[in-house]
Amino acid sequence: MMKCGKMCPVHMVSWVLVLVGALNWGLVGLFGFNLVAYLLGGWPMVERVVYVLVGLSAVLMLFAFSCKKCEEACGMDKKM
Repeated sequence: MMKCGKMCPVHMVSWVLVLVGALNWGLVGLFGFNLVAYLLGGWPMVERVVYVLVGLSAVLMLFAFSCKKCEEACGMDKKM
């Protein structure tokens, strides 16, 4: 997340998906309850897509600390 607290839409969606994944794993670990499977159990292919998106979001959050849009939103592109 940027120091100014502003993120581009891609980073915001990634952040939300990482939170969903973390919440889901916490529920699985504590109670054996899979929230994603509960909500999307009737659509296993959609459930699988959600898991893939959560994983890709985690990778994005690991390696993409900032992007041009985030820097523009924070005004960081004008510093150099």
